[in-house]
Amino acid sequence: MNHYVIIVAGGTGSRMQTEVPKQFLELCGKPILMHSINAFAENCECAYPIIVLPHSHIDNWLKLCNKHDFKQEHKIILGGSTRFHSVKNALIALPDNGLVAIHDGVRPLVSRQTIMRCFHEASIYGCAVPTVQIADSVRESTGLNNRALDRSKLFLIQTPQVFDIAKLKKAYEQEYSPEFTDDASVYEKAGNVIHLTEGNVENIKITTPNDLIVAECLALV
Repeated sequence: MNHYVIIVAGGTGSRMQTEVPKQFLELCGKPILMHSINAFAENCECAYPIIVLPHSHIDNWLKLCNKHDFKQEHKIILGGSTRFHSVKNALIALPDNGLVAIHDGVRPLVSRQTIMRCFHEASIYGCAVPTVQIADSVRESTGLNNRALDRSKLFLIQTPQVFDIAKLKKAYEQEYSPEFTDDASVYEKAGNVIHLTEGNVENIKITTPNDLIVAECLALV
């Protein structure tokens, strides 16, 4: 079965408190996005990555590739107005058969084990979404009231989320909804069942300055 990967890299630097888009900030000497691309290029027998970028970021990305002598082959797809539309644009570039991983460009520390597990289990169940168990106590707040929730039933969702391509394309024929926070929510809304699998705790999403500090430490372990 053919394997593909779409890496969504349309973030900004707002929560990072920087003008540099977060995926272009350096982690251990090179842009975060390059680490994310290499995670798949080095650990998965998939077609060369498809990178989804806003039009305003493409020239900057090409300059960074030149600056860092980044030779890993990849295809650039123009992003849309939302993450939903960006992924939909990228899916057009794929055939209807095989599996596709959708990954956040700012999750550079995804492990080989997580990548391979997601592809393997998606080949069985039609999709695979990596998770980590919540360790802290959790409460739900509803106005003036709040209540404790059973944390054993709660999970943090990660990427890559891997899907049967034909089913995911069909799901993306739906109209956009603000409730679509990731690809699993789009897939589920179309009537499909989500299969959860094990992620890796180091696979954090880098969105704040503190996240970058933690990622630097984890990358050096």
